[in-house]
Amino acid sequence: MTAASVLVRQLDAKAVRAALDSHRKFLAGRSGGRRAALAHVDLSNYSLEGVDLREADLSGARLSGAMLADADLSNSVLFGADLRDADLRRANLTRTDLRGACLRGANLGGAQMVECDLREGVIAIQDRADGFRILKHGKRENGLDYAVMAGANLAGAQIASGVAKAADLTDANLAGASLGGARMIRAILNNADMTGAVVFGADLSGASMRRAIVAGVDLSAAKTEQADLTEVLRAPPPVIYVDDRPLADLVDEHEVFCDTQGLKGATARLGEVDFRPLRSLRGRRLSGLVAPRAIFFGLDLSGAQLQGADLTGADLRGANLRKADLRGARLSGAQLTRADLREATFAPLMIAEGRFIRANLTSASLRHADLRGADLRRARLLEADVIHAKLDGANLRGAEMPS
Repeated sequence: MTAASVLVRQLDAKAVRAALDSHRKFLAGRSGGRRAALAHVDLSNYSLEGVDLREADLSGARLSGAMLADADLSNSVLFGADLRDADLRRANLTRTDLRGACLRGANLGGAQMVECDLREGVIAIQDRADGFRILKHGKRENGLDYAVMAGANLAGAQIASGVAKAADLTDANLAGASLGGARMIRAILNNADMTGAVVFGADLSGASMRRAIVAGVDLSAAKTEQADLTEVLRAPPPVIYVDDRPLADLVDEHEVFCDTQGLKGATARLGEVDFRPLRSLRGRRLSGLVAPRAIFFGLDLSGAQLQGADLTGADLRGANLRKADLRGARLSGAQLTRADLREATFAPLMIAEGRFIRANLTSASLRHADLRGADLRRARLLEADVIHAKLDGANLRGAEMPS
């Protein structure tokens, strides 16, 4: 008999339902409520989709294969829990204690894991014959091996000394995460935001980090042998010059040109320029800006007027474009992953009576972008990647959508 089988408790479905009902009352502050105490309970393959288990005690629980999509497990204790192959898509695991939990093969796509604790940890079980034994789940006692965390928000998470071999962290937010000593061999970190992450002693051997954002990250402190670092985005210089002129001056001149309808100032052609040192372009009038393949990562462009702008292939990942005017803009091949595009307008731009230019987002990446309430009438979205994009309330009348 294994240590796990000795410790794990069995509860029938009725008892589980009673515990969940009592927990709901506890969270609502109602009489008769009691915090769910499901430590070491066998809930393997259990259906718990959308359940509210905030602050619950699930330490050492067996949840392998459980359906927990959209569940709220924030501030709960899952120390040493068995979550192998569990469905945790879009689950809320904010500040959850996952130390020593086994998440091998679990699907955490789009999960909120801000400041969760994924460090190593063990549960010791007292045994009369052998003293203390360590609780193990299968061949490995913990880790994120082969877990799917594409698009997950792990900002500020603690993964130090953890194991995440071949884990899929595509598009994940790892800003400020602690990865020191983590074993992330062959992990997929393509397009991941690792801004300010601590990687001292981390093993990223063979990892795929194509287009990852590594601003403020000292990769020399990690093992990166055979890692794919193609097009990683590092921190920009404090000031950008174009033809010996500060970028800020050129943007100011372009705005004057727009404000005076061409009587003063000059148009800006700023292809492949890094705009990040400007920090914000909020509300700026930049109609007709020519900036193909430029970098706007994380910039505040909310309310900006970008009618007819050429942003072909531009990096707008994580940018704030809420209520921006992008009528007739060229955004083919642009990177808009995780961009805030709420209430932005991509409607046709009138250039003369009866003549319009449509916004072009052909082959653009809009993965995990927020397009709620956006105006996309007649926009071209052919071959655009809209996986997990939020389109609630968006006006898509006449838009050319991907098949």
